[in-house]
Amino acid sequence: MSSLQQLPHRRQRRAVVTGIGVIAPNGVSTEVFWKATREGMSVLDLVTREGCEQLPLKVAGEVRDFDPAALIEERYLVQTDRFTHFAMAAANLALDDARLGRADYNDSPFAVGVVTAAGSGGGEFGQRELQHLWGQGSKHVGPYQSIAWFYAASTGQISIRGGFKGPCGVVASDEAGGLDALAHAGRTIRRGTDAVVVGAAEAPLAPYSVVCQLGYDDLSRGADPYRAYRPFTDAACGFVPAEGGAMLVVEEETAALDRGAPVRAVVAGHAATFTGAARWEESREGLAHAITGALEDARCAPEEIDVVFADAFGVPAADHAEAHAIADALGEHATEVPVTAPKTGTGRAYCGAPVLDAAAAVLSMEHGVVPPTPNVFEVNHDLDLVTVSARPAELRTALVLSRGLMGSNAALVLRKGPAESPW
Repeated sequence: MSSLQQLPHRRQRRAVVTGIGVIAPNGVSTEVFWKATREGMSVLDLVTREGCEQLPLKVAGEVRDFDPAALIEERYLVQTDRFTHFAMAAANLALDDARLGRADYNDSPFAVGVVTAAGSGGGEFGQRELQHLWGQGSKHVGPYQSIAWFYAASTGQISIRGGFKGPCGVVASDEAGGLDALAHAGRTIRRGTDAVVVGAAEAPLAPYSVVCQLGYDDLSRGADPYRAYRPFTDAACGFVPAEGGAMLVVEEETAALDRGAPVRAVVAGHAATFTGAARWEESREGLAHAITGALEDARCAPEEIDVVFADAFGVPAADHAEAHAIADALGEHATEVPVTAPKTGTGRAYCGAPVLDAAAAVLSMEHGVVPPTPNVFEVNHDLDLVTVSARPAELRTALVLSRGLMGSNAALVLRKGPAESPW
């Protein structure tokens, strides 16, 4: 036990992960996602969405095996965008995984809340309705245009569909918002809520959404799916966007154990900073400060970190800053701890990306293996980046990192469950 863990500390309500649901480019279920992630499969490919053929973005991570009608009732489909379809389907998978059904909260619906993060909102739905407006007139615009595009739509629809009346919220942010949403859920648990359905899913590949992203200088224009996204290498040329995401069920530990739910991981610590849009050199200090804050929040010493899930932006300056931030925060342990970035095989799903990493971190700890970083081989930073194939390892504590285009930095510490309480 570290000296930090030996410090006196008041017993608190503890937030634990009991369910995982994934809708990602490499798997429309947690099981398929994990198999592909563990094997280091890359599913990046040429963009096939109608209307994107002539746009400069050539490669993306598309969710191609997703049939929303098979997973979501028609009355919800007609009033929601693709990003909410992903979130609702993932939430349902997570609830099933946690074995949390209506019978568990019928008598106390206010004990379950919902928190999601969103960066882009419902671009596909909005584009379709605007086309109706300008092509056919206002009478052809549906009533749901006012809500389907809204960044809070996923939180609202998940809570309505599930009958959840507890604290609900949305983090409207860039990529790091996915980790901030998990932290928000953890605080909500500590304040008295029994369970929170939390996560993020994005759908940024409709033509309107893609055009909006073309202003990002850091967006990869590469046309070779195996070379378009290679962080921490001399070939780094930007990031590849993706759609999809993940939802988790986070519960108060005692409540979860009382109903017989397995504790898969502990949401142990989080911290966030802001260093400004595209100020990658400054993000070094900001990310290092976030890592240190998350470790302190988790009462975790740097040498206890067994694996790092890197942000892996894919821009040389950003990669340089991240590698040095890890070294600054973890000290000598930084060169010993395995680092991975599975998202190089799926793309960055904006707010959904760090939640997918958090899901992968939980699964990695359960299975005792660090998944590889697809498409990355010759690393030009002093990191123990896991490439080519998965690496068996005893994993008790994981650090998940995320940064956003607009300047957010966040770090999350997860501990393997069931775990002994540090209090």
